[in-house]
Amino acid sequence: MHSPTLKTIRMVENVIRNADNSIITIPQIKRALPKQVNHATLKHILEYLEESGKISLTMKGITWLPNDNSNLRRIVHEGREM
Repeated sequence: MHSPTLKTIRMVENVIRNADNSIITIPQIKRALPKQVNHATLKHILEYLEESGKISLTMKGITWLPNDNSNLRRIVHEGREM
């Protein structure tokens, strides 16, 4: 698998960051993207964004973490889903 381009990563980031709801699903991301992205590539981008602390992946969907506070990111990442 090839690595996604920075342009594609930023495109996905913008869709998640600017989502109408606080939680967005993968199908919603795919519909909102201005161009089609391979599912495996999208999953790879989401893994990167989670590892970098920009998003939180839960069973309900994906949430953008706008705060740069590392303690808050740790709490959200390690916390339990209600």
